[in-house]
Amino acid sequence: MVIGFFMILVDSTIVSVATPAIRDALDTDYNTVIWVTSAYLLAYAVPLLITGRLGDRLGPKRVYLTGLTIFTFASLWCALTTTVEMLIVARIFQGFGASLMTPQTMSVITRTFPPQSRGRAMALWGATAGVATLVGPVLGGVLVDVAGWEWIFFVNVPVGMIGFVLAWRLVPQLETHTHTFDWLGVGLSAVAMFLIVFGIQEGERYDWGTISGVISVPLLIGAGLVVGAVFLWWQSRIRREPLVPLRLFRDRNYSVSNAAISTVSFSVTAMSFPFMLWAQSVRGWSPTESGMLLIPMAVVTGVMAPVVGRFTDRVAPRFLTSIGFGASSAGLVLMSRSLTPDSPVWVLLVVMALIGFGNAFLWAPLAATATRNLPMSSAGAGSGVYNATRQVGAVLGSAAIAAAIESRLATHLPQAAGAGSEGAGAATLPPEAYEPFSTAMSEAVLVPAAAFLVGLLVVQLFTRPPASSRSD
Repeated sequence: MVIGFFMILVDSTIVSVATPAIRDALDTDYNTVIWVTSAYLLAYAVPLLITGRLGDRLGPKRVYLTGLTIFTFASLWCALTTTVEMLIVARIFQGFGASLMTPQTMSVITRTFPPQSRGRAMALWGATAGVATLVGPVLGGVLVDVAGWEWIFFVNVPVGMIGFVLAWRLVPQLETHTHTFDWLGVGLSAVAMFLIVFGIQEGERYDWGTISGVISVPLLIGAGLVVGAVFLWWQSRIRREPLVPLRLFRDRNYSVSNAAISTVSFSVTAMSFPFMLWAQSVRGWSPTESGMLLIPMAVVTGVMAPVVGRFTDRVAPRFLTSIGFGASSAGLVLMSRSLTPDSPVWVLLVVMALIGFGNAFLWAPLAATATRNLPMSSAGAGSGVYNATRQVGAVLGSAAIAAAIESRLATHLPQAAGAGSEGAGAATLPPEAYEPFSTAMSEAVLVPAAAFLVGLLVVQLFTRPPASSRSD
C-alpha cells in the first residue's frame, strides 16, 4: 500500500521543479501554473473527510484499488494535455483518486497492528510520507530534463499498474462497519477551503483589492472563515455520524498531532517553490541539477526514519518532534541566508541535510501518536481527519507561498511580479535582476520556516504515551 501512497505524495511536490517548463510549454503565467499544484491539493484534501469513512463502510482494500485506478488514468490524462486549463482539470481527478487511497493506507496499519507495535509500522508509513515529498523535486528534475515535463505524469502509469496488482493480491479484506455520510458537511468544508485558498493565492494578483469589481479579497477570505466556522458548528450539532467526529479530539495527543502535521505539510509543500525558482532563474541550473540539490534532504530523511521509528513507541513524542521542528526551522532560516547569486553549493547541501534530519523526526512520531488510542471502529474516520488536516496544511502552504513570492517580487523586482509573472523565468531574468530576485526568494522561504516554529510550539502540548503503549 505504501507504493501507491508514495506515488501520490510525490505528485504533491514533483510539479514544483517542472513549474518553469510547464509554464513555458503551455504558454501561461506563474500564478496560473501554481494552480496545477493547488487544484491537485484541494481535490485531494476536501474528500478525505469522507473517503476514510467510505473505507470503513466498503472495505479499505476496495476503496484503495478504486482510487488507484482513478489516479493512474488521471496521470495519463495529465501527460496528454496540451492546455494549462485541461491540465488543471486532470489534476483535480488525480487528486480525487489520491483522496480515496490515502486514508486506507493509514487505516489498514491501525487495524492490523496492535498499539504496542504500531509505532514501528507507522514509522514506515511516516518515512514514506517524508521521503516522498522530498523525492518529488529530485525525480521531477531528472524527468523534465531527460524526457520532458509530461513524464512526471507518464511515470505514474506503470507504477500504478504494479501497485494495483500487489494490493489486489496482498492487502487483506478487513471487517466493514456501517456508516452514514454527512453531505452537508462535505459541501461546507469544500466551500470554505476553496474561498480561503483562492483568496490567499490570488490576493496579490488583485493587489488585495476587488476581484473583477465583484468582491474584495479580504471579504472572500473572511467568508471562507465564516463558512468554516459554520462547518464546525454543524459538526458539533449533528446527532448521527458527523464528518469530523469532534470526540476524537478529546484525546490531546490526537489533537496536537493534527495541528502539528498541518504545519509540517504547509512547510514542506511551500519550501520547494521559491528554492526551485531561484536555482533555475538565478543560478541557471537545469531542473535535474536543481532537483539534485535536494538529494541530501531525501537521503538523510530515509536513513534516519527507521532509527526514529525504533524510538517512536518508547520515547515521549514531545522530545522527538521538538528535535524535528527545531532542526527543520533552523535549516530553512539558513537556506534563506544562502539564497544569494554566488552562494557555495556545499552550503546548500549541508542546509538540505539539516532539513532532512529534522523531517525524519516528524512524520512517523506524529502519525503513530495520532493513531495510538484510536478505537478500531473509528480507524477510517480518524485517519481520514488526520490526512485531511495534513492536506489542508499543504493546500494553505501552496497558496501562501504563491502569495509570498508575488509580494516579495512586487517589492524587490516589480517587473517580475504581477499578473503575468513572465519576468520570473530563467530565460528572461537579466543578470542585473539576480540580486533582487534572490532577496525576494530568500524572504519567501521564511514563511515555511515560521510555520515550523509554530509546530515547535504546538508539540509542547503533547502528553507522554501511556505506559502500556511503550516497550521496555
